[in-house]
Amino acid sequence: MSSAVVSCVFTWTGIDRSVLGLLGAGQRLAKELFGRHTILILGSPSDDLVAEVARFAECVQVLNDPKLANYHSETTLTALTEACRQLNPAVILLSNDSYCQEMAPRLAHRLKGSATGDALSLKSEGEAVLVTRSVYGGKALATFVLRRKPAVIWVRARAYDPARPQDAAAEIVHMQLKIEEDRRVVLIDRQTEPQDAARLEDARVIVSGGRGLGGPEPFTHLQSLAAAMGAHVAASRAACDAGWVPAGWQVGQTGKKVAPDLYLAIATSGASQHIMGIADAKDRSTNNCLISNVA
Repeated sequence: MSSAVVSCVFTWTGIDRSVLGLLGAGQRLAKELFGRHTILILGSPSDDLVAEVARFAECVQVLNDPKLANYHSETTLTALTEACRQLNPAVILLSNDSYCQEMAPRLAHRLKGSATGDALSLKSEGEAVLVTRSVYGGKALATFVLRRKPAVIWVRARAYDPARPQDAAAEIVHMQLKIEEDRRVVLIDRQTEPQDAARLEDARVIVSGGRGLGGPEPFTHLQSLAAAMGAHVAASRAACDAGWVPAGWQVGQTGKKVAPDLYLAIATSGASQHIMGIADAKDRSTNNCLISNVA
């Protein structure tokens, strides 16, 4: 039985709030398409990870190979392409991390499909998939119609409700693919930034600083404020580009998309590119998302 929707999970990401939202989007779209929802796991997954995701789909396809344990721009993409060719889905869903954003258009090209990203909502209309996303720096919404299959889409974090467990047990299949390391691109070094226990994308309260703080030292005060509030610290692109804080703190159109209950932006201009990164703040119609510009 072919799959209508394939949701891709990579073991370097694991299962977090963003991935659960991705699987939820896959569940609902598969029902609209009257087809099967399949979860494709790539990397070196543990039995616990496979069992966890198996609750959210009719089928779990596991591509287990040590060469896929860490992202490689060519090896990972080639393996993902071959796996999707075997599954032949109408829609392929990816999460919003930078690796998936890089792979989505390339995967669509190799599969002779269509691609778009930053999806806020998905629905089927006949043979096409309609994708709604932000445009003009978050000032408007546009709907894109993907007619060429497969439709490859990366979805915005926390834009969808988490997946719900299925009643029936999922079929678990271990894919057999010969994975060859692509030597055209050689990874010289890999640097990993230390991360908090919770990801910025999952934070309920965020305190963010911008160019107006004038340097790295004021961010130590923001960290103290965030600690007192039980919040995470973030920054605008200008602060990250200046080297005042790690690049992983960046929120905005070219950074992370967050959806907190409360967002405090201090010494930030409030440019549309930054506002786009917090467009999914909870209950923003009731001003729970607060932009505080301090000169």
